[in-house]
Order: sequence, then structure tokens, then C-alpha cells
Amino acid sequence: MKVVVIGGVAAGPKTASRIRRLCDDAEVTVVERGEFLSYAGCGLPYYISGMVKDQKELMATPVGTVRDCVFFRNVKDVNVLNQTEATSIDRDKKCVTVRHLTTGETQELPYDKLVLATGATSFTPPIPGVDLKNIYNLKDIHDADAIKEKLAEHKAINAVIVGGGLIGVEVAEAFQEMGCRITVVEFLPQILPMMDPEMSALVEKHFESKGVRIQTSTKVTAFEGDGKVEKVITDQGEFPADIVIMAVGVRPATSLAEEAGLEIGSTRAIAVNDQMQTSDLDIFAVGDCAEKHNIVTGEPCYVPLGSTANKEGRVAANAICGFDDSFPGVLGSAICKIFDFSVGRTGLSEKEARDAGYDVVTCQAPAPDKPHFIPSARLLFLKLIADRKTRKLLGAQATGMGVADRRIDVAATAITAGMTVDQLANLDLSYAPPFSPAMDNILAAANILRNKMDGHMEGISPVDVLALKEAGEDFIFLDVRTPAEVEQMRIEGATHIPLGAVRTRMNELDKSKMIVAFCKISLRGYEAALILKQDGFTNVKVMDGGILMWPGELKSGK
Repeated sequence: MKVVVIGGVAAGPKTASRIRRLCDDAEVTVVERGEFLSYAGCGLPYYISGMVKDQKELMATPVGTVRDCVFFRNVKDVNVLNQTEATSIDRDKKCVTVRHLTTGETQELPYDKLVLATGATSFTPPIPGVDLKNIYNLKDIHDADAIKEKLAEHKAINAVIVGGGLIGVEVAEAFQEMGCRITVVEFLPQILPMMDPEMSALVEKHFESKGVRIQTSTKVTAFEGDGKVEKVITDQGEFPADIVIMAVGVRPATSLAEEAGLEIGSTRAIAVNDQMQTSDLDIFAVGDCAEKHNIVTGEPCYVPLGSTANKEGRVAANAICGFDDSFPGVLGSAICKIFDFSVGRTGLSEKEARDAGYDVVTCQAPAPDKPHFIPSARLLFLKLIADRKTRKLLGAQATGMGVADRRIDVAATAITAGMTVDQLANLDLSYAPPFSPAMDNILAAANILRNKMDGHMEGISPVDVLALKEAGEDFIFLDVRTPAEVEQMRIEGATHIPLGAVRTRMNELDKSKMIVAFCKISLRGYEAALILKQDGFTNVKVMDGGILMWPGELKSGK
């Protein structure tokens, strides 16, 4: 069996290596346009920052062997043609025409099975001046080397990053580590659109605390400079720039598939079934060029990630070799490091869930990731999204200095298994104080959702409370923290009654008005609401997440 794999970065080498493990008689050839093979593209920001010292580390096995053409030939028994471009596919003849970039020679490669792992291409909007020098994408190791070389010329330069998605924020951290003055320009109202706005706002504040300027709702209209970029012009003003990184997203590389007449999906990626077969059953597509399906909604989606690419490569290889396997889809699980913050998500966002027609219930649960008496305890902001009708978990988001990946991975497992919040709340997770609270953050958050669904608690988001305040609505904003907490940090206009005094001082509150109770994280706010309801107050809500999630201004002092 002859197998040709087009693409040699992530999904392609995974597919090729798996095929050779399963099929002794398979002749596998990988065609890669670039020079480098099987490298960790997601590690490029950390190579720029210096965390990864040598580019070879991005292409090496855990024991340090570089995965080059010789490695694949000797270790994997896979023939690799790097610096070779696939120019066309003849489906009738079942052959691929390739051109060797160093010599210009062409060659035909016959196949029984063909795998497209052509990846994605960086999107560059047609902005005037975008061709000036020192404006870069970050697609491969060559880009990273060029950026590192530019950064090495000066100790402190003005860097503008256009785009506040995953790549943009990771590059921003890398540049800050290199001593740059950084501005992130994002067209949307928030950075990290994979997150809900209140979670993204926490990340923006953290960026700004590190000296990174975040400019949202801003459109880049031009780049200006004498031969090289010197400033970025936007509809909100102009910013000096010695270097610009274009991080406005990627598009699936599908031109080869389209020219061959393969079906393209609604996301503009290559349509595939659950065995990664295209509309031609002898041709497979894996990785960033292939369309995905969302596990929750069943709808097509496009989520380019190296982790997904490797899983898809294994599924395609199994199918090619006659072993039963299928790819179930994705949840859009993602996580990134932003200085000492983690930012992670899985499943549906609140907006995505509402747009999909679910009766959405959410909770915001900030809390330490370990008991307060453990010195390494750090605050973690956690948000869960569930469906009121089925009580199933739909999504989760986390950010903060606390451990986020564990909670996001638990949520991803629960969503994949179709678990309800009741089942999630009673998971038998491991516990010891150095690792987690006795009631882990995600279990506590699940119980908040249960309280809401069961009518024990009526929540209101801090964003909605702020809107009520700004609209001049007449309600009682009840702060039940201690006097010392209030003196340290308070919300202007809030009524202060410590939780321990609520029973004796509730006569000070007007039962005809809506009461919104809160504390630091709103656990005491919830307890205050229960006390008031038991005494006949009927319109009592709890502000989700407490003062730690407050999006407005905070005051200090009495």
C-alpha cells in the first residue's frame, strides 16, 4: 500500500508514523513545503521569549533527537521530501504532482491512500502599508527567528500586536519578557473572544497591571513608515511601532483540495467524516485544514489546535490500516499562560449556549485553588455554563493565578460524558490540602448551579448589577463583608451590614425593594439572602462572584 501524506508539521508526521507502526507493507511518503519537520508550532512564543533556548528543542524528541528527514527514514521508515511543494492531485490517476523547491524539478507520486495535512495560513488583512518591513506573522520557525533577530537589535522597542486572540496574547507576554513596550490592538470589544466578556475583562486588567496596553474596539486603518513600519494608525489614534505582529487569525489551507474537487465545509475547511475521510474516500484530511464538529451541538466548527491535529492523525492512520476508530469532535478546549495567570475554556461559552437555544444557567465562582492555610494557595476565577432543562454541563472557563488546567480538564471530561451538574458535584476527585480544597473549586461551582436550578438561590451577574446602578435603578446593594474588608475595598453606594448582624438589623432594609447581596466571593452573600428570604423578603438576589468579579470602580477607605 502506497500512502502519500502532504504536510509535515503535526498531523502529517503523526499519521505517517502510526501507519508504519500498524502496516509493515505500507510505503509512506511525507511531502513538506518547508525545511523543518514535526516541530511544536505552539512553542514559538516561548522560543521568542527565551524560555525555549534553542530552536532544535521544538523539533526534538523528549530525549533530544531532532526529528529531521534522517530521523524519519531511520527510525520511522518514512520517506520525507522536505522543501517540496505538492502542486496538484489527480484523483483519477491517484497520483500527486510535486515540485522540489531547491531544484525546480517535478515528480509524480502514486498513492493508494492520500492524507492532506496542509494546515492553515496566517490571515493578513489588506491594510495599507502592511508590506512594510518589520511587520511579521508568526507561522513557523523562520518567522520566529526573524522576530528574535529584530528584538535583539534593541533592548526596549515599541511593539504593536494586531489581534488579541491566543497567538496575540501569548506573543504579548513573550515581548514583555524581552523588555518591549507593548500595545495589543483588537477590533472586537474584548481580547480572547473564546472567553465570555467578564472573564476576558479579568485578563485585560492583569495585562494592564503588567504594563501592557490593551486597545479593544479598535480598527487598524494603516501602517506608516519610511521603508519600515514606524507607527500604526487606527480609528482610535496612532501608536508608535518598531515591530508589528499580525495575529488576526488563520484560515484553513484548502487550495489543493479545492482544485482537486473535494468538498469544502461550511467553515471553509475540508469536509470530513468521523474517520477523517473526505468526499473522496481514498483521501483523508487531518489537522488545521480539516473541519471539526462540536461535541455539544453537533454543528461544524473550525478549531485549529496541535492537540486535535495529533488525535485526528491517529484516527486517519487507523482507518487507512483497517482498524476501527472514529474522531468524536471537539469542545474547543484551550488554555494559555499569561504571565502568572492561566486562561482556559472548554465547551460552549454563555453566548454560544444561548445562541444554540439552551435555557442557560451560569455561575461565577472565584475562590482559592487550595485551602487558605496552604501558602501556595492562589485565587482562581471559575465560570460554569449549564442547561436548565437537562441539567447538563455545557461549558467552563477559568482564569487567575490558581490551577486552571485541572478544572478545565475535569469539565471537558464531564461534558464529553454528558454529565449533569449533579453528577459533577459528586465526582470523587482526589483531595489533599497541598492540591485542592476539600470541596474542589469545580465541585463547589457545580453546587452553585444546583442551588440556582433548585430555587435556593437567584443570581445576578456583576455586569447586570453595574448596568442597574448606571441606569439609576432603585435597589439595595447589600455588602455583608466585615468592616475591615469594606475599609480596604468597597463599591460606592453599597449598604453595609456584616453577615453576623443581618438577623438583628434586617429591619433597616426596605422589603419592597430588590436586594442584591454580595461579599468577597458571594458565599456570605448567599447566606445573607437565605436569612432574608426566611424572614419574608421576596426579591433577593446574590451577585455572582462577589466583589472579586465587580467590573466597575472600587474605592478604598470608609
